[in-house]
Amino acid sequence: LGIDRDGGGAAMRQIIKQTKKAVADGRPIVIFAEGSRAHHGERPELQTGFAGIYKLLGLPLVPVALDSGLVSPRDTFVQKSGVITYAVQEEIEPGLGRDEVRDRVHAAINALND
Repeated sequence: LGIDRDGGGAAMRQIIKQTKKAVADGRPIVIFAEGSRAHHGERPELQTGFAGIYKLLGLPLVPVALDSGLVSPRDTFVQKSGVITYAVQEEIEPGLGRDEVRDRVHAAINALND
């Protein structure tokens, strides 16, 4: 699902519509809550939209930690050859508050960042 980063409320309404359709069609949804790539070791704040989608859908969330910043840093389009490691983290149940889900996702997706 594409996101217009400059689209404001209209973009959020569009992504909610697309997300609901994907769920109805039985498709998995992947959200990069940081909103952009980061350098290895950085721990950027999460974008607020992911928590709204989590609350709206009422579905479990499975964070996945990536160390892709080692081969695909934020400030370049040049990809280095290498291995990207990922770790599927513990499922987060639906119904948590915005701050709690944000904190748990942030910790989980940064598990490979040390």
